Amino acid sequence: MSDDSRPSRTERGTEPRTAAVIPAAGRGVRLGPGAPKALRALNGTPMLVHAVRALAASRAVSLVVVVAPADGASEVKSLLDAHALPDRTDFLVVPGGDSRQESVRLGLDALPPGHDIVLVHDAARPLVPVDTVDAVIQAVRDGARAVVPALPLADTVKEVEPARVAGDPEPVLATPERARLRAVQTPQGFDRSTLVRAHETVTDNVTDDASMVEQLGEPVVVVPGHEEAFKVTRPLDLVLAEAVLARRRLNDGF
Repeated sequence: MSDDSRPSRTERGTEPRTAAVIPAAGRGVRLGPGAPKALRALNGTPMLVHAVRALAASRAVSLVVVVAPADGASEVKSLLDAHALPDRTDFLVVPGGDSRQESVRLGLDALPPGHDIVLVHDAARPLVPVDTVDAVIQAVRDGARAVVPALPLADTVKEVEPARVAGDPEPVLATPERARLRAVQTPQGFDRSTLVRAHETVTDNVTDDASMVEQLGEPVVVVPGHEEAFKVTRPLDLVLAEAVLARRRLNDGF
């Protein structure tokens, strides 16, 4: 692909417009029974609303597309309408698919023309700081086709042979060099045409969109992530997220 496909400034010199897609159609079984994970309350407000506000906090994001459960799009739209969101940002809710990958594709399909940069963000990362969002967008503006925020690993990592029976001992195969490893977060940022091509080309069910771009043979770059952009997956993560919000209210009046 030639350099002409990269995001570029318009003839008037303005920056390319940015849209965000938030897949929120999953059930979140690891958090236990009840509402879908994205609709679980965090400090009295659904995680999804926190995630939408986190992306809309960036002045570069002009549109947020929320991909809702197929049978719950109207409920999610009503939920967003009931909470204060920035007036400068447009919001759109569309029904999702059976997998995260399909839901992101449906979100991409719903994007109107004119948004050359696309962010894909996990609804279960409700506390990502705006500085991280802006850093991802800037890296795409500077010419990267795919950008992921990530953190160095604190723990030693082992590659193992997975046990056939849960709970059985697992043989260690190797110890990767920790300095070369990163824990990837979201939002991940993309040149829109590259991300669309990835979703048209890659058929494997993958865990993130950057790995789809990797399968195209396109470069992916990493920018510094943030410890508060962690994923709320288990009940203990909810406790940590509540503590982060409490500290923000104390320090920043958040």
